[in-house]
Amino acid sequence: MLGIQGNRRTLCDGISRRDLLQIGALGPLGVGLADVLAAGTGSAGSGAAKSCILLFPYGSPPTHETFDPKPEAPVEIRGELGSIESNVPGLRVCELLPRVAGVMDKVTVARSLTHSFPVHGVAYAVTGIPTYTPALETKARDLKHWPYVGSVVEYLDGQRGIRPPEGMPGNIGLPWLLNSKTDNPLVNAGVFSGFLNSRFDPVWTDFDGPGLHVAPRSTVGQKTRYRNPYGGTTSGGRFHMAPAARLSGDLSIDRLNLRRSLLEQFERERRDLDNSLAVQAMGRQREMAMSLLTSGRVREALDIGRESPAMRERYGMTLFGQTCLAARRLIESGARFVTVLWDCFGQFGNGAWDTHQYHYPRLKELLLPGFDLAYSALIEDMSSRGLLDETLVMWMSEHGRTPKINSKPGGGRDHWSRAYTAVVAGGGTPAGRVVGRTTPDGGDVRETPISPKDMQATLYHLLGYDPRMTMPDRNGQPHPIAGTGSLRPELLG
Repeated sequence: MLGIQGNRRTLCDGISRRDLLQIGALGPLGVGLADVLAAGTGSAGSGAAKSCILLFPYGSPPTHETFDPKPEAPVEIRGELGSIESNVPGLRVCELLPRVAGVMDKVTVARSLTHSFPVHGVAYAVTGIPTYTPALETKARDLKHWPYVGSVVEYLDGQRGIRPPEGMPGNIGLPWLLNSKTDNPLVNAGVFSGFLNSRFDPVWTDFDGPGLHVAPRSTVGQKTRYRNPYGGTTSGGRFHMAPAARLSGDLSIDRLNLRRSLLEQFERERRDLDNSLAVQAMGRQREMAMSLLTSGRVREALDIGRESPAMRERYGMTLFGQTCLAARRLIESGARFVTVLWDCFGQFGNGAWDTHQYHYPRLKELLLPGFDLAYSALIEDMSSRGLLDETLVMWMSEHGRTPKINSKPGGGRDHWSRAYTAVVAGGGTPAGRVVGRTTPDGGDVRETPISPKDMQATLYHLLGYDPRMTMPDRNGQPHPIAGTGSLRPELLG
């Protein structure tokens, strides 16, 4: 709880150690605000997109049961689910995605993503880091990491003097920090600012709705069953910032402004001693913190209860559905970059879309129905409101899944990065297009290989930045914002 006691005192009158601790203890807002509160060159891209929603299904969906079915392949390849025609001639999707089939004329399906790391390399997929090791993936704050794509956008915007509306973060993540709701909360790398200042971490929300759906098992040895909110949640569930991001009842704006005044005096004294980049960044961090604490803009945008029951049901009363709805509301309120995770819940091993075992029970009960409702609703809703043309919506994961089904209980597809699918919509991308082609078993790219770095490069271009622009690491060495990625004209409208 925020609190300040005693008389108003300036630094010249002396500030107690307790006051200084309170000034620095506004507390963590997820991970992003914890650092907010604590202490290039190149030509422009197209700028067709004013904002971006990155949908990231952690664990990696199977392309065979989503956007690249193989109906003519043997059963051990095609699996037990059939496929249906979409509203784009020749473009088939999984039979459990009937609503998604109806929005394929508004998106582009890239069926030819490929890279060399068939492991959960979030950092490899969403940063410019040139290589990947499992050891580095578990060191979320290691300065060898490159910054998250949303962090890069916020950094570049700052270099141009582009600021989000008052009270709105430039880089916000939902529903919670990656892998923070599991039995093994070892936070994965990738969604942090890397070698940039931690000021550019995403600001994370949290969600308080309970899970209603007892999810299918993830592994044979699983002892605990979880009521997973991705399978269903209540209408009373809400998104919010962490408690420290909200003003407590006994802290008025005047008292908060007093705290800011004290901190400003403290920093003026420090500036004479240390004019480092870290100290300069503290001013920007504090202003963002104050803005979030004193403005209702984010709180109102996250209040999905303001939507009609019909709209909420259209997105689906699941965590992913309600998160997509909150993302649309944030975009309407001026958010620049919004991350929507489909994260593990309960059990970490084989969580979310990581279907090594019980592949089909989980696809049928937990994963595909919620995705079908939420994704189609988001695309339709953004389009009907005139937001899709200026908002890039990207669905992308860290890798794909094996073309051949394994023999584990409930079936399973293991890690595979030689061929998988991403989907883009709006923001200057074409509509109703299929890019790339895979072999008959879906195991390898036959045409138009695209890397995750290429996806990032194209995202930067659409948001107005040349992918060849550079950003400095902590030693001042320049690095291209998209790493080895190149702009893909096939993904441009």
